[in-house]
Amino acid sequence: MNIQRINIYKRLRDFKVPSSVLDEIFSTEKDISLLEDAYKALVDDGFKEDESAEEISKMIFKELDIEPDQSLTDEK
Repeated sequence: MNIQRINIYKRLRDFKVPSSVLDEIFSTEKDISLLEDAYKALVDDGFKEDESAEEISKMIFKELDIEPDQSLTDEK
C-alpha cells in the first residue's frame, strides 16, 4: 500500500468508518481507485484533506445504510 492510500485509510478511520468496510474497499483495485479519485477531486475542489475524508465517510455510511458507532464518538 502506498503512502497516499495509508493516509486516506487513516483519515477515514478518524471519521469512524469501520476497518472491515475499509479493508473491503482497499482489497479491490477498482474500489480503491474510485476512492482515490473521489478524494483527490474533493481536495482539488478546495476541500482540506480532513474535510474530504469526512465527506467520503458520510457517503460510505449513506451508501451502506449504516450509522457511525456512537460509542467511538462519545467522550466520557
